[in-house]
Amino acid sequence: MAEVIINGPEGRLEGRYHHHKEPGAPIALILHPHPEHGGTMNNKVTYALYKSFVEMGFNTMRFNFRGVGKSEGRFGQGEGELSDAACVLDWMQTYNPMASSCWIAGFSFGAWISMQLLMRRPEVEGFVSVSPPANMYDFSFLAPCPVSGLMIHGEKDQIVPVDSVSKLCEKLSMQKNIEITQNIIANADHFYGEQLEEMMSKVKDYVTSMGTGSVKLSQEQA
Repeated sequence: MAEVIINGPEGRLEGRYHHHKEPGAPIALILHPHPEHGGTMNNKVTYALYKSFVEMGFNTMRFNFRGVGKSEGRFGQGEGELSDAACVLDWMQTYNPMASSCWIAGFSFGAWISMQLLMRRPEVEGFVSVSPPANMYDFSFLAPCPVSGLMIHGEKDQIVPVDSVSKLCEKLSMQKNIEITQNIIANADHFYGEQLEEMMSKVKDYVTSMGTGSVKLSQEQA
């Protein structure tokens, strides 16, 4: 895992990047929760997502949005953070021009930003959205949702009610050729606590079922 500094729209952006030696390895960008509520790239759920994709053989990046950690600038009300994410994805594609596929994943606020990013980037082939704040933000921009993906939610989430995410999944699944897989993790709250390993397992099961990055998992952990 290497520390990287990327020239972002409002100054430098601080990231952590893991590069796999396998030629053509897929890429994954991981987005953290709300900067004004303590969200950073070192958030436990964000790191768990990052670790999951690394272990599946992805070139994987997590980074701090503007104004967080060593990243310059100030909170951009979502629009700025979307620009940051697009800039970091550009960086990843520049350094991985032969990447076999592109995935994005986000937690809470980061899930909202990631879903906006996939609407703007047709190269994104799949997504993992953990605890998307469907009760707080408007997801109507997903009309239509361009790719299938996974939504994970805690059964006892005290911040985002399960019903709000279930309704979003149902709405998106009604679209032609789009399949949204929802996994509700029993006894988990918004931050997953003792259920982090289960969350990681759900992510790996889904992504490998889509035929991406799975072969390298056993090789690199052997």
